[in-house]
Amino acid sequence: MNTGRIVATFGKHCLVQADAAIVDCVSRGRKADIACGDHVEFKPTSPGNGVVERVQPRRNLLYRSDPFKVKNFAANLDQVLVVTAAEPGLNEDLLNRCLVAAQAAGIPACIVLNKADLAPTEALHAYLKAYEAIGYPLLPVSAKNDVSPLLPLLTGKTSVLIGPSGVGKSTLVNALVPEADVRTAEISRALNAGRHTTTHTRLYELPGGGALIDSPGMQEFGLHHLGLDELQAAFPEFRPLLGQCRFYNCRHLKEPDCAIAVATAGGSILPARLKAYQTLVGEQLAAGQLHK
Repeated sequence: MNTGRIVATFGKHCLVQADAAIVDCVSRGRKADIACGDHVEFKPTSPGNGVVERVQPRRNLLYRSDPFKVKNFAANLDQVLVVTAAEPGLNEDLLNRCLVAAQAAGIPACIVLNKADLAPTEALHAYLKAYEAIGYPLLPVSAKNDVSPLLPLLTGKTSVLIGPSGVGKSTLVNALVPEADVRTAEISRALNAGRHTTTHTRLYELPGGGALIDSPGMQEFGLHHLGLDELQAAFPEFRPLLGQCRFYNCRHLKEPDCAIAVATAGGSILPARLKAYQTLVGEQLAAGQLHK
């Protein structure tokens, strides 16, 4: 049995970096429970090909879920970089879902504000300082002009870029990893992905040490795997107020004398954060995963 790290995934198909070689592998069984960044054991089946037999224990796993399926993003991460930009505009619901997923997985998260050279970014930067106050580092960069502010954050760490389409994740990757275009083409050919070349997750080794995982752009991020207590705990600004509501089992929806609602009305909690939490709980209720 050989060992290696998954550097690209597409369904049950993956590429495994084993020393200097890239091995084209499939996962064993009908379910693809693999993720980019996984350390795996695989059995060679022919030159350059193999079967993943076992995923070694993970430090963590970032993933999303709906009532029917789970989508793995990346494993064994040191940090999650949520990328946003003033153009095409802030998708605050998606931003919060990404931050909640990272919190629930126990992975530090940072907000990368791309396209800092554009005039509309100034207002968005000012707004996002409210997230910085919660504890999420906020880093403005320009993928087309200067990515140097990112370098100290990335060196020696395994990071994943997530965010909606159009915010410049691919441009960031190309600026940070000069051979990324070539590497992407190689991976696409190996996976025979064709028109799906932007729909698989891929890992790049950084010139200064560490690794950067690029994920496909997304428009939705389900979190159906999280229970009520996990959702509440995934909002750091809620934690000091938990247990202070009028009702011990307050869900912070429409209950009277809710400490979190009072704090939001008083300006100490961002209204968009409470709305994000309530939306997530509402989705769980609609799916029958929480009792009303």
